[in-house]
Amino acid sequence: MTETTLDVRDIPPAERHPKIHDAFSDLESGDALTIINDHEPKPLFYEMQAEVDDFDADGYDVDRLGDDEFAATFPKK
Repeated sequence: MTETTLDVRDIPPAERHPKIHDAFSDLESGDALTIINDHEPKPLFYEMQAEVDDFDADGYDVDRLGDDEFAATFPKK
């Protein structure tokens, strides 16, 4: 399993989800995308769960690293 990390904190909010979706689609089956974000990405989790068949929602994990730093892992089936 390969894990790719994408720090989206410096990306304008309107551009974050498209960049995350592009990075996720580039993954191979069994790989994971970890994003570093300034808030818990619950809306993104629900979006991925509803729209991306290859997203393994059961393997999703999020850790709070600081007041404005979250690491969320989105595994690909």
